[in-house]
Amino acid sequence: MQFSKLTVYFEEPFWVGIFERVSEGRLSACKVTFGAEPKDYEVWEFVLRHYDGLTFSPGVAADIKPMSDNPKRRQREARRQARTPIVSTKSQEALRLQREASKTERKRVTKEQKEAEAQRQFDLKRQKRKEKHKGR
Repeated sequence: MQFSKLTVYFEEPFWVGIFERVSEGRLSACKVTFGAEPKDYEVWEFVLRHYDGLTFSPGVAADIKPMSDNPKRRQREARRQARTPIVSTKSQEALRLQREASKTERKRVTKEQKEAEAQRQFDLKRQKRKEKHKGR
């Protein structure tokens, strides 16, 4: 069973959306900053155009509650959740894992770039020395 959920709330100074996806008993999340308050049709358009390109966090084990078949009950639950826009702690944990993964990746890439630049500078210095000695 797989399902997705989007929660849009105001986080000073921007409007933020948290996409939560549960698949095979694991919850993964993605945080999107909208900026100004998005209209319903703008959110829907964003989901249709950009959902495939979202980078979700690694999955975290999650308990899945079965959905109610009663549409009135689902409507009441949606209204109750709309009044209290609290992001689940599982989503926060998934986002934290995603931030840590991107941080380590960014550090690795930066380190490689610095080493490559240092090697280039060293090779350039060595080449200049050789050119000086050839002139004698």
